[in-house]
Amino acid sequence: MIEEKEERDGEIININDFANDCGVVLIQANKSGEMLLTTVNVNRPGLLLAGFEDYFGEKRIQVMGNAEYYYLQSCTKEERYDKLESLFERKIPCIILSKNIEPFEELIEISQKYDVPLFKSNKLTSQLVNDLVTYLNRKLAPFTTIHGVLLEVSGIGVLITGHSGMGKSETAMELIHRGHRLIADDNVIAKRIQDEIIGTSPDKIMHFMEIRGVGIIDVRSMFGVGSVLREKSIDLVIELQAWGKNIEYDRLDNNNKHEEILGLKIPKLTMPVMPGRNLAIVVEVAARNERLKKLGFNAVDQLLSNVNFGEEE
Repeated sequence: MIEEKEERDGEIININDFANDCGVVLIQANKSGEMLLTTVNVNRPGLLLAGFEDYFGEKRIQVMGNAEYYYLQSCTKEERYDKLESLFERKIPCIILSKNIEPFEELIEISQKYDVPLFKSNKLTSQLVNDLVTYLNRKLAPFTTIHGVLLEVSGIGVLITGHSGMGKSETAMELIHRGHRLIADDNVIAKRIQDEIIGTSPDKIMHFMEIRGVGIIDVRSMFGVGSVLREKSIDLVIELQAWGKNIEYDRLDNNNKHEEILGLKIPKLTMPVMPGRNLAIVVEVAARNERLKKLGFNAVDQLLSNVNFGEEE
């Protein structure tokens, strides 16, 4: 079951975590040790410093490079203070200096006054901006939570869903035993990053599974670090469904069923669950078949082509 999309007004980020994740150095912290990020865009404040104040993105991370630095260096101390203050009074989330630029005394003083964190980086300005946009796209991506199990099977991200008691975790356990990798059990966090759905697990339950009759197990400790992944794109959804006599199941895989997650359509299969059926092997075959489709080979199309060719002869 896929739950409602989470509405996000931004995310509060710990400034030390931000520094570690983005590879920047914290020069001046704010009192709370946190900052609110609301947009994936990054801004360079050169136009504002030069006096053009229209269309300024005050909610964006501000990056200052050589252009801003040398412009401010050409100003007197009083002018520099006034220009920087006009920037900080707009309640920007933070400022990052690229290319290991040393901050002006006025910059440190005003960042303290307005309680805005200040960072610096040894990266080129263009590289820093690109890295920040990538980080923000992942951090602020729209997300939803899904009840199911996410695994990497033969390089394909397979999301196994279905009602409780269908054997999702047991099927996943058999697949892990066969050498495939676990991403999330029971609670899958799915984020849309551009044209992909990336699935991961909540940090507190990452790498843990619950098996009825056994209890909680730590997959990484039991099977090794090669048995788990932190995240994976969701390429195929497999719904486990109790077998019923009156239900018609797809035998040719030509219905092109999909599951919509955050506006993107993911290929979907429905697998009947019945005694004696080895679901792990069936899931493994389905994943390999999906991988062949991504490479351009479709077994159904090939079979129909062979049949039609035989009829023409």
